[in-house]
Amino acid sequence: MKPRAKFEKIAGCLLVAAALLVMAAGPVCAESELYKGFKKAKYVFLFIGDGMGMPQRSAAEVYLSKEINGGSQQLLSMNQFPAQGVTTTQANNRFITGSAAAGTAMACGIKTNINFIGVDPELNPTPSIAEMARDNGMAVGIVSSVSIDHATPAAFYAHQPTRKLYHEISVDLVNSGFDYFAGGGFIDPTGKKSKNPQGDALQMAREHGYSIITDKDEFMNFRGGKLISYNKRLPDGKALPYAIDTSTLDINLEEFTAKGIELLSQNKKGFFLMVEGGKIDWACHANDAVSAIQDTVAFDNSIKQAVEFYKKHPKNTVIIVTGDHECGGMTLGFAGTDYSTQFEVLSKQRLSFQAFTDHIMDKYKKDHPEGGNFDDMAPMLSYYFGLETQGEGPLVLKDYELAELQKAFQQTMKGDKVKAGTQEYILYGSYDPLTMKITHILNQKAGIGWTSYSHTGVPITTSAMGLGADIFNGFYDNTDIPKKIVSIMGFQAL
Repeated sequence: MKPRAKFEKIAGCLLVAAALLVMAAGPVCAESELYKGFKKAKYVFLFIGDGMGMPQRSAAEVYLSKEINGGSQQLLSMNQFPAQGVTTTQANNRFITGSAAAGTAMACGIKTNINFIGVDPELNPTPSIAEMARDNGMAVGIVSSVSIDHATPAAFYAHQPTRKLYHEISVDLVNSGFDYFAGGGFIDPTGKKSKNPQGDALQMAREHGYSIITDKDEFMNFRGGKLISYNKRLPDGKALPYAIDTSTLDINLEEFTAKGIELLSQNKKGFFLMVEGGKIDWACHANDAVSAIQDTVAFDNSIKQAVEFYKKHPKNTVIIVTGDHECGGMTLGFAGTDYSTQFEVLSKQRLSFQAFTDHIMDKYKKDHPEGGNFDDMAPMLSYYFGLETQGEGPLVLKDYELAELQKAFQQTMKGDKVKAGTQEYILYGSYDPLTMKITHILNQKAGIGWTSYSHTGVPITTSAMGLGADIFNGFYDNTDIPKKIVSIMGFQAL
């Protein structure tokens, strides 16, 4: 046999063998897994906890059990769902994903590259499940606790080569024609940072029939029509305040979710509602366990609104809760406490890392340009975090902890930006050094550790209840989530 013919014969055999292996293994989202019931979902909820992995869900439960139930178990609503699966999250071009790639995976059912929004790796636009719902006559709502043009919400209505094109994304939002957008605001609606400004997106929205509301009373009394609403107070990155910093004057995530249900349910053909708990991720980037826990609880309270709706419409409602990735490498267990956990100490923290940095430390630095005195920090440590410099108890600082705080204080007062790749970066990330050291010490005393200021690659939990929920049991990729949802909605597969 000639060499070429021999090669072709071997190659042919390998191809047949490969085909047999694929047939045996089945596709990533096997046909047998998809919902084939007669009844199709009319009301579809997709909740995405950004940065919310298993540790974040567990930490919130332990915290609630210690603080609210006197030590008895207090389950999150999402953890009581009958269907519980495990979902992988890697991006097309990186193992540890980002919110844009993960959002696109969950919205469009494809793997794409880091920072890509609603497009495949070749930058071809791909339809989202939200757009499919719209095209089939359903009402569509998008809610987020971060800016509404941020990566995760944008993946459901925008198609852009990078998540950083905030202006272009805001124009895509208006052109989507979705019925309800709510939560955080817009980063660049007028195109000041764009190379190709297309006008004022908010004015375009008004011309497209949207009402734009930021007043809480007006929001609560709104009864019908297309709506874009965001909280009047957006303290960082056009996002809602952290749950720990929220006041009764703010519109919170639960209220935005409830209004979405009220408005979208007026559509006789049903609705698709995506709600993102975006600031869970931001708190975990900063290793602030208390803020992450409080935002996870706020996210779960939003889920409870969907559960109450499900109780009234159990035959044609499905609720899915998932995360786009874990963030921070959160662990329930710290070397310094061995097997001990004391989550009750976390209740001493009064505000988020962001609020402490912006309102307490920034003012202190302005008032003390000469460098200040670490002794001034003692009452602040006590009042805002419950940490004591003397006495007895779990919150009394050890000598080495005081030394670490003093070093961080000096770094803060110097004001030098911490550079990636340095020892200081491992200690403080890109955040205010003193704030980071305070929250790290409080977290460690509770028995919580962190490994990163970024995302991690661990699988996350996906939960479901309602019509067709069983297909969310098992182990699958995040691209399978929208495929499963589409099958329950009765639409043509993605």
